[in-house]
Amino acid sequence: MAGHTQQPSGRGNPGPAPSPSPGPGPGPGASERVALKKEIGLVSACTIIIGNIIGSGIFISPKGVLEHSGSVGLALFVWVLGGGITALGSLCYAELGVAIPKSGGDYAYVTEIFGGLAGFLLLWSAVLIMYPTSLAVISMTFSNYVLQPVFPNCIPPSAASRALSMACLMLLTWVNSSSVRWATRIQDVFTGGKLLALSLIIGLGFVQIFQGHFEELRPSNAFDFWMTPSVGHLALAFLQGSFAFSGWNFLNYVTEELVDPRKNLPRAIFISIPLVTFVYTFTNVAYFTAMSPQELLASNAVAVTFGEKLLGYFSWVMPVSVALSTFGGINGYLFTSSRLCFSGAREGHLPSLLAMIHVRHCTPIPALLVCCGATAVIMLVGDTYTLINYVSFINYLCYGVTILGLLVLRWRRPALHRPIKVNLLVPVTYLVFWAFLLVFSFISEPMVCGVGMVIVLTGVPIFFLGVFWRSKPKCVHRLTGLPGGGGERSLPALRAARPGQALEDTMRHLWSLKQLFSVYMLLFIEEVFLQKKKKKKKKKISWKKEIS
Repeated sequence: MAGHTQQPSGRGNPGPAPSPSPGPGPGPGASERVALKKEIGLVSACTIIIGNIIGSGIFISPKGVLEHSGSVGLALFVWVLGGGITALGSLCYAELGVAIPKSGGDYAYVTEIFGGLAGFLLLWSAVLIMYPTSLAVISMTFSNYVLQPVFPNCIPPSAASRALSMACLMLLTWVNSSSVRWATRIQDVFTGGKLLALSLIIGLGFVQIFQGHFEELRPSNAFDFWMTPSVGHLALAFLQGSFAFSGWNFLNYVTEELVDPRKNLPRAIFISIPLVTFVYTFTNVAYFTAMSPQELLASNAVAVTFGEKLLGYFSWVMPVSVALSTFGGINGYLFTSSRLCFSGAREGHLPSLLAMIHVRHCTPIPALLVCCGATAVIMLVGDTYTLINYVSFINYLCYGVTILGLLVLRWRRPALHRPIKVNLLVPVTYLVFWAFLLVFSFISEPMVCGVGMVIVLTGVPIFFLGVFWRSKPKCVHRLTGLPGGGGERSLPALRAARPGQALEDTMRHLWSLKQLFSVYMLLFIEEVFLQKKKKKKKKKISWKKEIS
């Protein structure tokens, strides 16, 4: 592996996305720049968004949304409104993505607009809890649905679920480390598979409706409340639904790997978000054609229960389809969250090791390994629905701060070139809804929201000790690999003295290690050969003695 840490552009002066360049050969004198390649076209961009959104959420969140809504009709309204709010947010991110064409998504925009501390807190909460938790939830959902046919009458053992989840996570980490092309191909194939699975559910739902099985969807039954939901309950219902929509901003994390991002980024968003909203709403409609609200709330695997009611002998198709869906979701989360670690390290907010990419594969292997390890730790603790509430709260907090940054950027830099410029009503409407959701979430679940805020704020001392503190001892630098300067710019210690020098130094060290290894191998082979020669000589002497 070789590392290349790019100099971050100064605040208020974002540089263009780096042009692709071929990786250097493994020779000692290689000096070409190693960079992430532009290999993501429009189709792959759409599948990254759809694949990240449609993971495990649509198979987990319907239960939480219905539980807090109190009726079928209000639950469906929450799903439609959730899609609308996601569309507003994605329009804002489209403007930010083409105005600040840097990988890293929310983190890159918040750092550019609000400075190092705000960007670091977002990065800290994302790396520590948001994305590892989302990956852990999706991985556990994958294993539960795969093991469901093996344990049809009971919940699969937690040890078996965790072991299978870990195996899946490590396999996809290896794939993402080996090739960007393999990772995007897997994303394309499994996104198609999950859309087919949900199309099957929606198709069966329409068949049920045409056969007259839609009692729960009649207005008199749909709005028959078994509990009167408070405003706090509605906020929690939206938080559960937002988990299913999380991932809509992930394409902004890989902007530098997009082919023609100024065109393909907004196009992918405009295609993907309406499609996902349609699929989610009608999937829930299909659920209610086969199950009563009580049956859905009692089910641990909604899609499996749906399949058992309608597919009979072929009910095994449902857990397999859900497993394929979540497998693609794990791949998408790994692909994008590793780029967040890469961007954070490149800006000097994480150890510089995480900004290294493989010379031949051009993949951020250290960042991928950190994402895999953090997910493995999260996977060993925590209840799924509690984790979803934590993640949804922090997610929405980060979304709101980022979209607030759009308004700040409009005020500070009105002359900045913006190929896409949304109406001001779009970010303002989103922020009003955002404030409502957070305030009433605090009122309804102060413990969950309080823990979420504590997780975010624990990054403040880490920032000042690890990034802002300039005169750290050398031993601390060696231990952490973090720069000794302020958060907005990398210090010269992380910069190459001239273009390609960091790569040359790394390759020279690797070449020396290779030569040393070759010498040791020659000595080892020589020693083995001499030992064999001595043994043959001894056998020959003993054979002569026996004859004599």
